[in-house]
Amino acid sequence: MDPSTSAEALANLSISEQFGSSNTKQGGQGKRDKGKAKQHYGNASGQKPSQSKSNPLKSNKLRGLEKDSPEVRVSKTLSWILRHGAQSEGIEMRRDGYVKLTDLLQNPKLKSQGLDLERIKAIVSADAKQRYDLVLENPEGKKLLTWGVQPGPTDSQGPPEVTATSTTVMEDPSGIWWIKARQGHSIKAVELELRPIHSVSDIPTGMAVHGTNRVAWEMISKSGLSKMTRNHIHLAQNVAGQNVVSGMRTSSQILIYIHVQKALDAGIKFWLSDNGVVLTEGDERGYLPKRFFEKVVDVKHGELKGWEES
Repeated sequence: MDPSTSAEALANLSISEQFGSSNTKQGGQGKRDKGKAKQHYGNASGQKPSQSKSNPLKSNKLRGLEKDSPEVRVSKTLSWILRHGAQSEGIEMRRDGYVKLTDLLQNPKLKSQGLDLERIKAIVSADAKQRYDLVLENPEGKKLLTWGVQPGPTDSQGPPEVTATSTTVMEDPSGIWWIKARQGHSIKAVELELRPIHSVSDIPTGMAVHGTNRVAWEMISKSGLSKMTRNHIHLAQNVAGQNVVSGMRTSSQILIYIHVQKALDAGIKFWLSDNGVVLTEGDERGYLPKRFFEKVVDVKHGELKGWEES
């Protein structure tokens, strides 16, 4: 049997054990899973989950607009929970950002949609911005299988090669599925595994651009870029639509090009996320000051002048 086929078969077998076939079974398994999770945190990586408080007034209303399709609203809800709402939704999160998939699917917002593993796999694989990591681990924390889109290097000559893969041979059929957002968190306890950028040459395109709108630019032009409630300021490796996977909205009206090397030389730290977003915490105030802006472009009217003096 092909190793990847064997891994997938065993993965699906383990899911039948995790999710059960009835509400009663799910409830009992959920309690046992919680006990296993505590053992997993303490014995495997030593990571403790962030403290979560259950909100008795939790709603099953999905995020997004009424005009959005159900799949879009489910994806927006999934992204919000994994980046911002796990604690308020009563979902335990590891320090590396992963939550147990069985816990996530019991959330009222997602449970009301009848989500299961296969739909989550489809969402992860189809996500154009490659926001998620979905992995199968054994109870000791060893990664058995990775599912989803694995980003390739950003190439200015064409779009990155992206394929859905399930890799590594599973050695234990009692695996546990975990999922996380690759970046964009506001939950302070999350410590993602990011690649440090020591030189602008560590960025595949050699470029970092922040996209915003004209209203926000009025404030940015005075005080610089702020991470606001998030853990990082997000920068794309190119302009939206030009081989950019994530990091910039396609609706951006103002493009702020960052002089990364100048900022690095001044002590500002930068990182690269798994899906290619350039991240920085900014200075001690959480700002990336204007002196590190290389140029600013209005997508309709061209390069802006005089912003240095504002």
